[in-house]
Amino acid sequence: MSDPIVVTAIFTPATGARDALIEALSLAIAEVHEEPGCELYAIHDAPDGTIVMLEKWSSVDELDRHGAGEPVARLNSSLAGLLAEAVVVTRLVPIPAGTEVQGQL
Repeated sequence: MSDPIVVTAIFTPATGARDALIEALSLAIAEVHEEPGCELYAIHDAPDGTIVMLEKWSSVDELDRHGAGEPVARLNSSLAGLLAEAVVVTRLVPIPAGTEVQGQL
C-alpha cells in the first residue's frame, strides 16, 4: 500500500450555475466519505469564484478505485451543464517539513 495522497479538484461554475454546482458536489460528500480509504472529501469557496474540493486518500490504489467508482460516475453525470470549463484535478505529493503531523495533511 502506498502513502496517503492529497488531491485538489477545481470546479469553475457556469454562469448562473454556482448554487446548482454546490448542491451537486454537496450530495456526493457523505457517500464518498463511506468509500474505503477516504480520509477527507470537502468543498471550499475560493476567492476567484471557483469551488475547490480537497481530498485525502489512504493510498493511490484507493483513490484510483474511487475515480473508477459509481459515486464519481454519478457526480460527473450530475455536473452536466454546470461547469464553465473542465475540472482541474491535481494529485499532490507532500514535501516533508517540521514534524510528521506538521508537514502534511
